[in-house]
Amino acid sequence: MATARAMLERRRSSRVVSCIPVNVRSKPHEGQPVQAPAEAVAVSRCGALLRVPLSPALGSRIEVRHEISHETQEFRVVRISPGEDGLYELGVEMLCPGHNFWGIPLPGERRTG
Repeated sequence: MATARAMLERRRSSRVVSCIPVNVRSKPHEGQPVQAPAEAVAVSRCGALLRVPLSPALGSRIEVRHEISHETQEFRVVRISPGEDGLYELGVEMLCPGHNFWGIPLPGERRTG
């Protein structure tokens, strides 16, 4: 298991504690896609920590729909941990980071206007 220091060094940008409603769509190898409401509890420019009621495979791709902006972005699952209340905590990285998908101020981000 990676140490906390190694994980911090590997993280590309700082996380911000949040409570953003999202919808997660997972595409299993067999069967129909699974969709579930979820919550982003920490976000960064390049990824997030999600609390979800499903457990996709490590390394799989999922779609995350921001329930406020209605924008969808594709992520890769990089960590899965059992959480509280039967939910899982997923560490995910954005496949095509660009603009601020989360719509909140992030550390080091330039403000315009």
